[in-house]
Amino acid sequence: MFERYYRELLNFLSRAVRDRDTAADLAQESYARVLTAQQAGQPIRDPRALLYRTARNLMVDQHRRADVRGEAGLAARDERIADLDGVSGPAALEPETILASREDLSAVLAAIDKLPPRCREAFILYKFDGLSYADIAKQMGISVRTVEMQLQIAMKACWACMHALDGKPPAQRRP
Repeated sequence: MFERYYRELLNFLSRAVRDRDTAADLAQESYARVLTAQQAGQPIRDPRALLYRTARNLMVDQHRRADVRGEAGLAARDERIADLDGVSGPAALEPETILASREDLSAVLAAIDKLPPRCREAFILYKFDGLSYADIAKQMGISVRTVEMQLQIAMKACWACMHALDGKPPAQRRP
C-alpha cells in the first residue's frame, strides 16, 4: 500500500499545503493511522480512499491548530483591529456568497460522482492528483487516447453542471 500510493498522496498534499516537508509529515501520519486501523482489525475496503480522507482530516486539523496559534497573536493587535470595525470584508467572504459557493461545489461534486467509475477515476487522477495523461493511462491500464476521451466526458459533465447552475442552456457544438 505504501509504495503504491505514497508518491500520489505526497503530490496531492504538497499542492494542498504548499510545503513538501509538511506534506511528507502528513502523508506519514496518514499511513500510520491507516495501518493502526488495519492492525486493529478494522476491514478496509478501499485503502486509497481511506488514506486520502485521513490526509484531508489531518490537513483540516493542522489548519485549525494554525488558526488557534494565529489568534493568540491577534490579541496583541486588538487596538488596530478595532479601527476596522466599520469596514466591510471582501464579497467572497459574505455569507450569501459562501453559501452559494458551497452549493455550487456540492452540485459539481455530485456531477463528478455520477460519472462512470473509470471516467471518474481518470478525472480525479488528472484534476486532483495532478497526474499526466500518460501516468493516468499507465496506472489505469488504458491508452492515452482513452484517458483523453474519459476526461472529455468528465469535463462536459462539469460544464453542463456549471451552465445549469448559471441558468444557461448547455453549450452547443457547432457543426
